[in-house]
Amino acid sequence: MIRKTLIGILLLLIVALGGLFAWGYAPDIPPEELRAKYANDESEFVELDDGMTVHLRDEGPEDAPAIILLHGSNASLLTWDQWTEKLKQSYRVIRFDQAGHGLTGPHPDGCYSAECFAETVDNVAANRGLETFYLGGNSMGGWITHAYAGMHPEKLSGTILVNAGGAPENGDRELPLGFRVMLIPGIREIATVFTPRSIIARSLRQSVSNQDVVTEAEIDEYWDLQRYPGNRQATIDRFSRYEDRDTSMDTARNIPAMIIWGDEDKLIPVAAAQWFERQYPEHKTHIYPGVGHLPMEETPETSVSDLIAWLDKQRETDASAGE
Repeated sequence: MIRKTLIGILLLLIVALGGLFAWGYAPDIPPEELRAKYANDESEFVELDDGMTVHLRDEGPEDAPAIILLHGSNASLLTWDQWTEKLKQSYRVIRFDQAGHGLTGPHPDGCYSAECFAETVDNVAANRGLETFYLGGNSMGGWITHAYAGMHPEKLSGTILVNAGGAPENGDRELPLGFRVMLIPGIREIATVFTPRSIIARSLRQSVSNQDVVTEAEIDEYWDLQRYPGNRQATIDRFSRYEDRDTSMDTARNIPAMIIWGDEDKLIPVAAAQWFERQYPEHKTHIYPGVGHLPMEETPETSVSDLIAWLDKQRETDASAGE
């Protein structure tokens, strides 16, 4: 009787483990398969001076003021699609998959500090022949933008901070499930092969207020690009250093800034926008009601129109100063 009970328990465990494996096992996807799906005619794979090859798109008039846009954690350059369609009519828009993301893949030295991310921005700007440019970013990309502004203020015409990271913690943030998993030692290590699509979906839905933007295609996009070889290990490496990241970058930047935020952002609460206002004395702020962590996707038309109005004003000011 006991033997039959033990056999039954063992069979149940095998079935449960099999179900768990089927639910979450997600092997890497070959780079050529992902490139065929997510690259397009505008895509370039550019080798930088440091040896890293980045997936990059450079659109709009070559002689127009240039804007480099940086995506957030676990996202890709695709997050800027809707903004780019409008911006490239009058501005040169450069966006790229950052190290450990999208079709770029991991950093060759496994470096995911602010300094290494900023160095890649510098190398991209040099590759594109830029002496000065606007730099903008969402979430992690905003943190890098703010860090770069402190390192190389002379190269920036202005910054665009979209629900940006980098402000000191205020205790009110609510991390999406996928982010919480990556902060747990022991569990995050299995994420290199075990990445349930449902966790990606839930994390995206937790990040936004406008749920209409979380389509099945977008969930697949995030899930697929996480499985570019090396990207999941890069995510683990970034999150394993989460507590050591620099949150003391509170020196004022004498650079014009456009600050954009969703007032329902649970990941980086709107109070952080006020902190950034203090860092950039010359700023314009837009807070959007009913919007979460991704204004460029949740309210693309309004947010990009506000950005273009600000850019056009900066352009006029620069032209007047040059006369």
